[in-house]
Amino acid sequence: MIGISYHKDYDKYDLGTNHPLIGNKPTKVIRFLEEKGIIDDCDIFTPKKAEVKYLLKVHTKDYVERIERLSKTGGKLSLDTPAPKGIFDYACLATGGTILSGVKLFDKYKITANPLAGFHHAGISSSSGFCFFNDIAVVIEYLRERYKVKRFMIVDLDVHHGNGTQEIYYSDPSVLVISFHQNGNTLYPGTGFTEEIGQGEGIGFNVNLPLPPGTGNINYLNAFDCIVPSLSSEFKPEVIIYQSGVDTHHADPLADLNLNYQTYYNLALRIKNISESTCNKLLILLGGGYNSTSCVKSYFNIFCGLLEKKQYIKENASPDYSGQKVVRSIDELKTKLLPYWKF
Repeated sequence: MIGISYHKDYDKYDLGTNHPLIGNKPTKVIRFLEEKGIIDDCDIFTPKKAEVKYLLKVHTKDYVERIERLSKTGGKLSLDTPAPKGIFDYACLATGGTILSGVKLFDKYKITANPLAGFHHAGISSSSGFCFFNDIAVVIEYLRERYKVKRFMIVDLDVHHGNGTQEIYYSDPSVLVISFHQNGNTLYPGTGFTEEIGQGEGIGFNVNLPLPPGTGNINYLNAFDCIVPSLSSEFKPEVIIYQSGVDTHHADPLADLNLNYQTYYNLALRIKNISESTCNKLLILLGGGYNSTSCVKSYFNIFCGLLEKKQYIKENASPDYSGQKVVRSIDELKTKLLPYWKF
């Protein structure tokens, strides 16, 4: 059984008809799960807005107040991120959904999800990339305080590097941040290279695997298998957060990786197995995806993988243009991390 935080007002997190982030995705995901019968294996919970005091565990007061002001008049948070009227409340609601899903992991649920979540570009005092509050960090700080959790592992598979999350936890050894993403030389936000492995006490706990454009299913899954299981086994997380962006799909208009639907099933199944072997507390945050059809089907396959349902959607394998470049990236990353981890 999967616990899902969902609110009808999620769809109001909408940045405009001419913007890639259109607010109908959360409801479309829920409706598709209903259509396919998967919703029978889920419990739906209605979240409330996150209180400002929890946002301030991660973000500066000036930053939170800036978004609140923009929300009253409309404006721009950054060049690519308009701030429409009311966005403060909807961003707080999305963050509240992530908090609620995190709390449910300490109830009877081993897996929970939030379909409007994973806002990993929001940093301590600034953001872009369609993000306002970093719900990943907010839920970590909430669970750290309430349940005394000592070790969190983030597996961020969105096509864009989670630069905000990296900034927040770059010196923190209690949060292992693993990010697979398209190479920053070819895609926003231009960060997330193998040499970015943390600093101070956090050195070795920030893991980036930048992938070349054209990377397909086999090389992606091989990279995952070479890195994630061994790190998770050694780190022994108490909570795993899976930022499950599906803008890695070959049909996504904003990026250039070449994954197909089956890969999302296989990734979710792998992460579920890692959770079962470590902590049995897995929080799924449905991150980016900007082709309406492909992202809903990809999210459906993630739920199928988590529930081990065989009716997942299949499609022909897309080309893989990455060749030996992925292997070299894996080797380069391992070399950087070998002083800190075993493989």
